[in-house]
Amino acid sequence: MTDSVARATAPGALRPRRRRATVTGVLGELLITAGVLVFLFVGWQVWLNDIVVAAEQTRAAAELAQQWESGAEAPAEADAEPPAAGAPVVLPEPDPGATFANLIVPRLGAEYRRPIAEGTGHSVLSDRAAGVGHYVETQMPGAVGNFAIAAHRTTYGAPFHDVENLVVGDSIYVETADGWYRYVYRSTEYVRPAGVGVLAPVPQAGDVASTDRIITLTSCHPLFSAAERIISYGVFDTWYPRADGPPAEIAALVQTGA
Repeated sequence: MTDSVARATAPGALRPRRRRATVTGVLGELLITAGVLVFLFVGWQVWLNDIVVAAEQTRAAAELAQQWESGAEAPAEADAEPPAAGAPVVLPEPDPGATFANLIVPRLGAEYRRPIAEGTGHSVLSDRAAGVGHYVETQMPGAVGNFAIAAHRTTYGAPFHDVENLVVGDSIYVETADGWYRYVYRSTEYVRPAGVGVLAPVPQAGDVASTDRIITLTSCHPLFSAAERIISYGVFDTWYPRADGPPAEIAALVQTGA
């Protein structure tokens, strides 16, 4: 054994000093751990949880459509006189929180189908079985005026996460017990959170009487922020009574109950 090895292994030989724990060091480690936990929670809330909730909302929409197909929920009576030939049925206003329709937007995914409930409060927009809400002061699907709806772009299933990807001419379907209302996407604008003019019968036109049937989709913008609102507009194109079957564009989705 060499002298250097002997000195290193001899009793009382010097050994590397252990680092003593300090308050600063312990606090730093706790903060790092807390940061990791927060990061994991945000990842769950924004990404994985959205996937889970979106799947739940899609299932809820399919179950609602199956009820309509089976006749378990009869078509609602129109508010006024029967519509003219070829005109869409207009539903009466549903009870607050009640689910009365499905939103189907092929551009947002081959299986995109989300329930629409009455109201835009937290209990609706954060519902794991709904997620899309109808502004109660606006018209019903197919009515002359503005059928306006809202949904989150992040969290709670993020039904409108990709709404900015809509292209002019894209179909926006509203499905009810009576059938399918097809709207055609026309344009997008961005407004401040207080920009409620988008909910008027003629958006941004005050008290002007409407002669068109319009759909308006509203959500927060940009992603992960509520600084503005993204507003997507469509105009009514066609009405498909349930008795005649779904439009060809979404027939596969409807028939498979995806």
